[in-house]
Amino acid sequence: MKNLDANAYLELSRLYAAYAHAVDSGHWDLWPAFFTEQCSYRLQPRENHERNLPLATLSFESRAMLEDRVYGIKETLFHDPYYQRHVVGLPLVHKVDEDGTIHSEANYAVFRTKLDGPSTVFNVGRYIDTVVSTPEGLKFASRLCVFDSEMIPNSIIYPI
Repeated sequence: MKNLDANAYLELSRLYAAYAHAVDSGHWDLWPAFFTEQCSYRLQPRENHERNLPLATLSFESRAMLEDRVYGIKETLFHDPYYQRHVVGLPLVHKVDEDGTIHSEANYAVFRTKLDGPSTVFNVGRYIDTVVSTPEGLKFASRLCVFDSEMIPNSIIYPI
């Protein structure tokens, strides 16, 4: 197992911050670029994760599927519009493989603000990530969003 030097940790932290900025900005086309072509993005309740049950609220298995989701958000989904804001903790690095693959996690909280109401806590949990180096910089090979509450207000439209 390799160690992650300070510059690599800073790059990893920037990836987490840039991801949050992108999904909070409403520029949905930015979201898939944070992932490798053959990636995994899943949103799963904590209870299912801890029991090793595979059922996930959302599950996408490639960047093309993420791009389809962006199309759906922009063109086909009808919902009450809202803003979201992520607060993401610093990434905790669990392991760095010999090839440089980073296994990390970070806590997150997502707040939602509807146009006609106050901000509320929308989704809270942790990211469990596999991050790889590419010619374009660090990218998520997999991102598992494990949310703490089984109760989801309405539905999940935007990326967590």
